Amino acid sequence: MTNWLPDISRGSGPVYLRLADSIETAISSGALPAGSKLPPQRNLAYDIGVTIGTIGRAYALVHERGLVAGEVGRGTYVLNRSETPPSEQTDPLAISLGGTRFQDAPANKIRFDTTAAPDLGQGKIIAAILSEIGEQHLAEISSYSRSFPGNWFEAGRRWLARSGWTPEVENIVPTLGAHAAAIAVIAAVSAPGDKIVFENLTYTQVSRSARLLGRRTLTVDSDEQGVIPEDFERLCQQQHPKVAFLMPTVHNPTVTIMPYERRVAIAAIARKHGVWLIEDDLYGGMAADDTPLIASLAPDRTFLVNGLSKSVAAGVRGGWVACPPHFAQRIRVTHRMITGGLPFILAETCARLVESGTAHEIRKQSVEELSRRVRLAREQLQGFDFQSHPHAPFLWLKLPEPWMSGTFKNAAFRDGVLVDDEDEFKAARAEKSYHRVRVGFSSPKTSQELIAGLMILRRLLENGGSAYDGEI
Repeated sequence: MTNWLPDISRGSGPVYLRLADSIETAISSGALPAGSKLPPQRNLAYDIGVTIGTIGRAYALVHERGLVAGEVGRGTYVLNRSETPPSEQTDPLAISLGGTRFQDAPANKIRFDTTAAPDLGQGKIIAAILSEIGEQHLAEISSYSRSFPGNWFEAGRRWLARSGWTPEVENIVPTLGAHAAAIAVIAAVSAPGDKIVFENLTYTQVSRSARLLGRRTLTVDSDEQGVIPEDFERLCQQQHPKVAFLMPTVHNPTVTIMPYERRVAIAAIARKHGVWLIEDDLYGGMAADDTPLIASLAPDRTFLVNGLSKSVAAGVRGGWVACPPHFAQRIRVTHRMITGGLPFILAETCARLVESGTAHEIRKQSVEELSRRVRLAREQLQGFDFQSHPHAPFLWLKLPEPWMSGTFKNAAFRDGVLVDDEDEFKAARAEKSYHRVRVGFSSPKTSQELIAGLMILRRLLENGGSAYDGEI
């Protein structure tokens, strides 16, 4: 093992980034030659006076840069770059936009890092619908979708309706899922350089995509009831954003449900300052919550997006957006320009699933299955601090001392479980640490697999990091 110690006094930015840069400089200069072993994370943290979580993030970053490789039980070693193919993660743009998940998840791990609809055998139902469409619409399947049948819009009106509110059919746009709908809205109502508001913790696939489109990210503070209206107003007064992306019902990852009074306040602030709202309701139809949608309180300013991925079938990749009056045509054109267009076979499949009542029945079965899994998760993690919802496919787990979010994620990975650390949900760089991970449980095929994964997490929580050396 080398006696090398890094110099983190130089440079700027977070300590983990300066440490990673120092390791890369030492490798380039030969101070850390190929084959040399990096100090164990715990030892290095003590030697330079930082937390083991900081060391873990730095080691993970140099691993992503293709500079080192780790072997469980042996440590982390500098690679011979002349003999090592370039890492798929070395592109700076891919690193900045890719989040903290694996691009290609290892097949031998229990997946607690996804919240797609559970497999209930709905593939056979969807296959039958596809077969019907193939027999009835051969010409439409083999060409571009130049005209949209009325049933596509009616299906969206039915799927988006909730809590006593139903959008007008002329305001509906079928999309390639809720994500594509949100990005189409951002592209349609803002311009490069405009500011988009996201919660500190959010579905960051949208915030990263917005940055890729040249939009700037603002973050608004939240508490246990969701977005804090006073901070939202401050941002609107000082920063003049164009759009705010919100998840009021079963927020991802915190499972918060914003109360009615706050929804009223947020809608009023948005109207006062001319801010467009995107209301992501992907989990709303599963929650059995009757709090009015923001779209019902401010239909003139709110784009309501939803789809089938969380409750019916993620592979179908279909969704809809309900627009304020007179915006449907703009969103439809923008969606086509961004995505390349809506395939006939996809949109027709989604419409038939909804119109036949099949989508609603599958959602009901998904909620029943997820409720059973939530009960199992609560039993296995009893005694630990977490937030959950009876119908949500994930929980937000508080880590006991001395666990850091990234370190716990690495330890879980080593022991065979994939979870999402808190950085996966941060819309921007932030000093605040939540010391939490999101545990999703819709992917395991059996109760035995689910319980096995939860038991692994419980052992790690109980050990308090004592059995984890921190090597990548």
